[in-house]
Amino acid sequence: MPDSQPGRDDLASWWASRPTNYYDATPNLARVLASRAGAENLRTMEPRLRDFGRAVAAVVEPAVAVLERHREQPAHVGYDAIGRSIEAVEFHPAYHRVGQAVWASGMLAAPHDGRGAFELFALFYLLSHAGEGGHACPVVCTVGLSRAVERRGSAELQAQFMPRLRERDYDNCYRGSQFLTEVQGGSDVGANAARAVPDSEQLGAWRISGEKWFCSVADADLFAVTARPEGAPDGTRGLGCFLVPRTVDGVFPNGYRIRRLKDKLGTRILASAEIDFDGALGWPIGPVDDGFRVAVEELLNTSRWLNAVGSTGIMRRAYLEASSFARHRRAFGRGVGSFPVVREQLAVMKAEEQAALASTVALTDLLGRLDDGRADDAHANVYRFLVNANKYLTSISATDVVRTGIEVLGGNGTIEDFSPLPRLYRDAMVFESWEGTHNVLCAQVYRDCVRFGLLDHVLRWTRAELSSAGEGAGADGRAVAAAVEALEPRLQRSLTDGEHAAAHFRRQLDRLMRAVQAACLLAEAAVEDADTGKAAAASLFVRRHLIPGHDPEDDADWRDLVDEALAGDAG
Repeated sequence: MPDSQPGRDDLASWWASRPTNYYDATPNLARVLASRAGAENLRTMEPRLRDFGRAVAAVVEPAVAVLERHREQPAHVGYDAIGRSIEAVEFHPAYHRVGQAVWASGMLAAPHDGRGAFELFALFYLLSHAGEGGHACPVVCTVGLSRAVERRGSAELQAQFMPRLRERDYDNCYRGSQFLTEVQGGSDVGANAARAVPDSEQLGAWRISGEKWFCSVADADLFAVTARPEGAPDGTRGLGCFLVPRTVDGVFPNGYRIRRLKDKLGTRILASAEIDFDGALGWPIGPVDDGFRVAVEELLNTSRWLNAVGSTGIMRRAYLEASSFARHRRAFGRGVGSFPVVREQLAVMKAEEQAALASTVALTDLLGRLDDGRADDAHANVYRFLVNANKYLTSISATDVVRTGIEVLGGNGTIEDFSPLPRLYRDAMVFESWEGTHNVLCAQVYRDCVRFGLLDHVLRWTRAELSSAGEGAGADGRAVAAAVEALEPRLQRSLTDGEHAAAHFRRQLDRLMRAVQAACLLAEAAVEDADTGKAAAASLFVRRHLIPGHDPEDDADWRDLVDEALAGDAG
């Protein structure tokens, strides 16, 4: 019989090579933070990033793997032992170990300013190396609720809820959630029918009733719920946004009932539910008639920004798994990573992740400027565009990258306990629908471009990013500029022809976002040393997406670019 031991030794060597610290395993994160946030800010936050990168490898990932391997999913407990309604959700103890590590990182305590935006971005990117992990969504929802209460809430709401929304102790914190979706509306929030009436006893309080169809973080302490006050107009204009505590007496549910937990494709250790509200006590976050704006600008925009951050973290983990496997696994008498087709797949995975990270860190910079009051109208308009368009493209790219990683591992790539890739793939699929399907987001971007005149600002900003890359961008920079130039009249036609846009704007947005990512990536490469491989990764990205009719077979530089992109980063 053939000796199987060498093959098993290869796999053991691969397992032993897995990172013990995901911050150290991803030097590109430090480079982009130094470039966008500044070297001094990087020095300030780096110890926390390194500590959390270690915690993700040593605590978060092993606990999530146990939960997934044994199918330890959350369970709904409607009543206590003597028949009282408690509407609890129970988790395996490993779930709470993850939560303790995540909250201890301080990401929920990061200030809502420019430095805090970068700190949260970096910590959340590291967390997402474990996928959603049952806690990425609670983090996002808690951050969104914290921003909403801090920026829009009354002094009473801030005093009562902000300290524990910013708490670092998982066992003493308030975890947030946001319940917008209803069965008849889905992404059409304007069709929501949940209603709100003033409370008869407490001045300023309201009673919320109605059904919410997709409620992730069903175990949260505080719910952000949209509802329509009696007499309010139809559509989104008539919606209020209310903070509803899980309990008002510390024991029993505050006017709500969990119908059932959702059985999802991915993010399976996150409790998502269908929930009925019946007279739940709540308080408006900001003016009652401003509820939809609060929901979009604070809750949804925060989710879409961090969704993109999470997608890039998933992509990076997929690359780390696939590239290290290819270095250690042998087939047909040679290392898998020596086959040209595998090398190309790995280089493309790396280029796609770095492009996604480049546009997302640029978005983070825009958010920080807004939070600091350093943004002008142009910055605000580019942010409004990118927060939706970037979420759309990065989530699609994440699914493609993880699927490619699974292919690199071969049949092993589909085995649940062999690698995290099946879990990451399922989570990435859910990330695609999280806070807006692709068509809904593209339609939102289109409406914003028409209503607010975003396109000119976005094109000007993209050209400025490209200009910052300088002459060193060479043919790649000229290709991006040419792609933008060719796309502009098509986009302008869509803005004046709604029927044409309905058929073609999504494709146009794809191409525009590829140009945005390429410009950001080339700008980063211009300030980095040549041996990082980023210039080669950027060139691969530009040729794949922005040069019409490009064929690697006819490109004499293609193989060299693949090698250069991979040589720049051992991980």
